[in-house]
Amino acid sequence: MEDQSQDARYAPPQSHVEDVLQPGQTQPGELATRGTRFLAAMLDAGISIAVIWLLAKFTPINLWEDDGLGLWEPRISSAASGIVLYLVLHGYLLATRGQTIGKALFKIRIARPDGSRAQIGRILALRDGPAFFTTIWPLLGPIYVLIDSLFIFRASRRCLHDQIADTVVLQA
Repeated sequence: MEDQSQDARYAPPQSHVEDVLQPGQTQPGELATRGTRFLAAMLDAGISIAVIWLLAKFTPINLWEDDGLGLWEPRISSAASGIVLYLVLHGYLLATRGQTIGKALFKIRIARPDGSRAQIGRILALRDGPAFFTTIWPLLGPIYVLIDSLFIFRASRRCLHDQIADTVVLQA
């Protein structure tokens, strides 16, 4: 009796999967830790809050002013103001290095899974776009952020926005 079948129907599949590392390959960069990503995000949020507070204190611009709308009523002007503030604070670093201020200080960066630089269009449209869109409705934004953030506890350490944009956060 023959030990191995010569029939190709019983051979293992020979397919190439692009996003799975082959034996002997290493990740193009070390993934950022969950804690580092969290601290960078908190620093970015703190910077944004400080700038909004300074604007409210020393200019007629007050993004926290109560507009009398309900939690499900859209706030397009507030969302647009938030996007403009985000771009002013982080746009240059995102475009040139794939980093926000917090990511730069914690030495982590946004990249493609192969380690290459993520383009600014991918970052803004696919990675940050869903969050920008959900902030139009005050109740929907925090729900999206919670769901998005919980995805980081998977083995891949990728949040929902990383999956959507096909990005990873690596040590810089």
